Amino acid sequence: MRFRSPTRTRSTALAAVAALALSAWIPAAARAAAQEAAARPGDVVSSAPSAFHPLPGQPTNTKAWKIHYRSTTADGAPNVVSGTVIVPQDGRTGPRPLITYAVGTVGMGDSCAPSNNIPHGTAMEANLIQQFTLRGWAVVVTDYEGLGTPGVHTYTVGPSAGHAVLDAARAAQRLPEAGLPANGPVGIMGYSQGGQASSWAAELQGSYAPELQVKGTATGGVPADLMKVADFNNGSFGSGLIFMAAAGQDTAFPELDLNSYLNPAGRLLVAGMKENCVAVDAVAGAFKRISDLTTRNPLAQPDWQARLNQSRLGRTAPAAPVYQYHALADELIPYGVGRQLRSEWCAKGADVEFDTIWLGEHVSGVITQSPAVGDWLADRFAGRPTRANC
Repeated sequence: MRFRSPTRTRSTALAAVAALALSAWIPAAARAAAQEAAARPGDVVSSAPSAFHPLPGQPTNTKAWKIHYRSTTADGAPNVVSGTVIVPQDGRTGPRPLITYAVGTVGMGDSCAPSNNIPHGTAMEANLIQQFTLRGWAVVVTDYEGLGTPGVHTYTVGPSAGHAVLDAARAAQRLPEAGLPANGPVGIMGYSQGGQASSWAAELQGSYAPELQVKGTATGGVPADLMKVADFNNGSFGSGLIFMAAAGQDTAFPELDLNSYLNPAGRLLVAGMKENCVAVDAVAGAFKRISDLTTRNPLAQPDWQARLNQSRLGRTAPAAPVYQYHALADELIPYGVGRQLRSEWCAKGADVEFDTIWLGEHVSGVITQSPAVGDWLADRFAGRPTRANC
């Protein structure tokens, strides 16, 4: 009779266990790799029940979900963005219009994210969003890249914001609980920062999300040219927006190295802006000149100019009709910047209806024009003719 040594027996057993473990791991790893490869922009990563309250405790006949969904950075890398899907509970049958809504500037701290405020009635544009849900339309509100998710918000980085707006619409249509058809009508809406985001979504939609049935984009107070907007606000009430924008661009493109241009006061201001919301940031940065907070002006450097130029609008005609509006006395985004965007879109054959707000300023524009926005989008969903005035 032949005996095996204990050491050899243990070695054989361990090899068998390792082989079994490896054979089990390989299919699991392959499945994970296949799932990652199959992931698409707009796919829902996670969802959880939320609520929609325009004011604290104000009831609405809606259901809401907080979602995390896949999107794309300005340079084409995959990322994950959060947002909120809101659907009226009115018994409507048939395709329900969906508005993908881009909010104006809320700040850079995670606590400012719309999805963190919509459930509590503290989101700044919630009453405007309610005007859409009262029409029976579903609404999805993106938080944008880095706002409410890990990392710093890429504030004013246009391509990133446009991707987030379009992918939010995809995600809302792919969320089973929302009950929205994949081929349902979509409208895009945004003002101020949201005007940049919605305009970028309009320009990108034909190439980035051609399957979306976008019927029109309503966009107002659009910061279409960041260099001109920065020059206009330098040393004024809105100068804090310049430093927020610089921080957002630096986040998206770390090679810009904003910190190397800031003096101690500038570093302190920008660090605080990344943690706070717009009310604090605007006051902290008001009436400061770029020269007050830097050792040299980053906006004078070719690499900064190139990156800001990457967010410039007007190079591509939106595939769907556009309603663009701008206050003549806008104190933050020059009226001429809005008119220039309109001219460039019109020159490329876009269907643009431009409306001048003769009385009012930047913030009031989004409020006073909201009924006209709703009516214009309703006409697009109904298939009525546009009234382009190029």
